[in-house]
Amino acid sequence: MPIAGNQLSQATSPYLLQHADNPVHWRSWGPAALAEARALNRPIFLSIGYAACHWCHVMAHESFEDLDTSILMNARFVNIKLDREERPDIDHIYMAALHALGEQGGWPLSMFLTPEGAPFWGGTYFPPEPRWGRPSFRQVLLAIAEAWESDQPRIASTSASLSRRLAAQAATSPGAALTPADLDVVTAHFLRQIDRVNGGIGHAPKFPNIPIFRFLWQEACNTGNQVAAETVLDLLEKMSQGGIYDHLGGGYSRYSTDAEWLAPHFEKMLYDNALILNLLALAYAAIPVPLFAQRAIETVGWLLRDMAAMDDADEAGHFALAAAEDADSEGVEGKFYVWSDAEITQILGEDAPFFAAHYDVTPAGNWEGHNILRRVLPHADAPGEAKLAACRAILFAHRANRIRPGRDDKILTDWNALAIAALARASAVFARPDWLATARDIFAYLTKVLTAPDGRINHAYRHGQISAPCMLDDQAAMIRAALALFEATGDADYLTRATHMVAVTQTLFADEAGSFFITAADAADLPPAAPRPRHLHDGPTPSGVGLMAENYARLFHITGEPAWRTKLDRLVANFTGDRANLGASPIMLAAAAMLDAGSAIVIMGDPASPDYADLHLAARAAPDPACIVLPMGLRSDLPPSHPAHGKTAGAQAAAFVCRAGICALPVTKADELRRVLQQPNLG
Repeated sequence: MPIAGNQLSQATSPYLLQHADNPVHWRSWGPAALAEARALNRPIFLSIGYAACHWCHVMAHESFEDLDTSILMNARFVNIKLDREERPDIDHIYMAALHALGEQGGWPLSMFLTPEGAPFWGGTYFPPEPRWGRPSFRQVLLAIAEAWESDQPRIASTSASLSRRLAAQAATSPGAALTPADLDVVTAHFLRQIDRVNGGIGHAPKFPNIPIFRFLWQEACNTGNQVAAETVLDLLEKMSQGGIYDHLGGGYSRYSTDAEWLAPHFEKMLYDNALILNLLALAYAAIPVPLFAQRAIETVGWLLRDMAAMDDADEAGHFALAAAEDADSEGVEGKFYVWSDAEITQILGEDAPFFAAHYDVTPAGNWEGHNILRRVLPHADAPGEAKLAACRAILFAHRANRIRPGRDDKILTDWNALAIAALARASAVFARPDWLATARDIFAYLTKVLTAPDGRINHAYRHGQISAPCMLDDQAAMIRAALALFEATGDADYLTRATHMVAVTQTLFADEAGSFFITAADAADLPPAAPRPRHLHDGPTPSGVGLMAENYARLFHITGEPAWRTKLDRLVANFTGDRANLGASPIMLAAAAMLDAGSAIVIMGDPASPDYADLHLAARAAPDPACIVLPMGLRSDLPPSHPAHGKTAGAQAAAFVCRAGICALPVTKADELRRVLQQPNLG
């Protein structure tokens, strides 16, 4: 007989533990819950969310903590709770099903499944009473339960139709090779969507969409497209001055509810901040805007101060980074972050008017009667900036006495790997070798605690337990992190690790055509009614396919081996048949462009010499993300297929910039190398 009651108390996910005291008889995702549904012949209610999700909290308080609602759920359904961050593969399957039903996605994701796990209806947030043209959650539950009892054949037909559509979505669409004209079309498409007033893409709600802007930046570096460059700079400036940024503690929230970056949903995610840090470094390398340096330093400060998962630190004190901070504290969205005019006046005294004028603080407030800090006046003179910095420090110390938002302290491999790559780049651009040391420590930590005997890197870890299996994004992001550390240090062990992880990834995730699935071939707990998922499109994070494409491009430039080009060409060719949707995969497009537009910067000489170190640092701080650094040192073992084969530095360290199979004359001065790498001039 199935075990009665709520079974989430044994979970490791902070999101599932948030629901462990609900009167709902929640189960964790897995074969046991599906078997229970089959034994009882009940439909499954699957609720998917994450710990920092504001509307997930709202639906929990309104419905899952309500006794009458829970009685209905327990009597008519098998109820499963899933953390989308722990299991993005399962979330992808059912989010794709929701889209196939013609619904807009989001979380909480509320899906109804057959006992076999086949989806047949769903939505997102449902209110406790009919509202906004939406039925109440209890109305939905009753309607689904009655349909299940009275018309299972129709439900079976609907779920079969959905399964066919999901299978079609998981299929590849082979086509011809990409051309520069394809990239121009995608660039123009993105630029038409730019908000020329507030920066970013579209209107409210507004997300950073960093993979798109990373693509635009690379295209600007490659083609000299000034408009593309300006859109990236404008995005970073507007976000960095807006309320989406935490002006006291550092770090960017996940998205803004309005078009002008004022009012975020206040949750802060590791992945957003890793990707924004990387883009700040690229932009600053081209145009050293002081604001970008300040935001990078503050954001890394937040990561290392507030996001270090110290409860899981190893015996040497090494740690990884936690997944997210919540939007809510004391059950109120944004309460930790907002201020009243009276508070500011009481705390800052005579400096309050000066601070208020610069940070949009008014008696009426700028958001629901409160004030979200945002910078509205331009840069002050040096004494003015010093005064503002002192005010921020005072407010930060005062805010530390408030009840903090909850923190999701699980460790996710792919998100941490994105942070490693960002820290490695930013360490060169902002002259912070300590950030590179931190990146190396995080990589070593992840490798130590999450690597399986066969070389796969598992996805999630918390309190000494691995809580989710390896997925494509984990492998791809860790390969990218290893390559970033190789380029930053010249330590050949990172290159060896990267190539080994590629081999493991191909064994576990690749198909015969050179494409990839999200889940490993031996994944044991996928819904039996769903196709093995495949996902190409970039969302807030790059897709695993896009990251693997970039890994192939970087390995081609590092090694000169044509096999890497062939792998990338095969991978991309799986998805070019649908030309109209190429823009959904900007990281893959950037990787494809990197083959011919990318530059290999080969540094030769004695690694212990100051000249070598200066050249290496200048190469690492290139503004073009398609610049790949190969720190050769005194080695001379490049294969004949590499354009720098046979080249040596002589008595003085030298850098060779190689592009399209040809290396330019050696550069021996760091300033000269910086000048070369600034072309075309994005300033």
